Amino acid sequence: MPRRTAVVTASLLFYLTSALAGIPTYEECQQGGEFIRNAALARDAGMTRQAFLERMAQDFVLIRALPQELRWFVKDAADEAFLLAAAAEVFDRPQRPAHHESDFLSACGERALGEPEAEADRGEIQGHAGIER
Repeated sequence: MPRRTAVVTASLLFYLTSALAGIPTYEECQQGGEFIRNAALARDAGMTRQAFLERMAQDFVLIRALPQELRWFVKDAADEAFLLAAAAEVFDRPQRPAHHESDFLSACGERALGEPEAEADRGEIQGHAGIER
């Protein structure tokens, strides 16, 4: 019986981890906001949109090699799209770094709460997240 209990427990943990993959924690939202603020600072220092987004895409490839439970923020494709869209906004609609950080924190909080508006907004923003070639 203990082996069966272990299998059931492992299965539940697997499904729980999968279900929570797209829900950021408060700490992840804070760190994501800092990342977006730093993206704006990089933009202000002369980094191009294409260079920044290409670097993010390369980083995502490396992150995918890690188990989901060890990843920061980008645990699945939806997380990647959300962060990439926010970074693209930094270049597409330049504002002060603190403003971009604040916008990200608001969107991340809505996403964490599972608010339907956040899903709709994310769909609209994703159209702007592509890397220009």
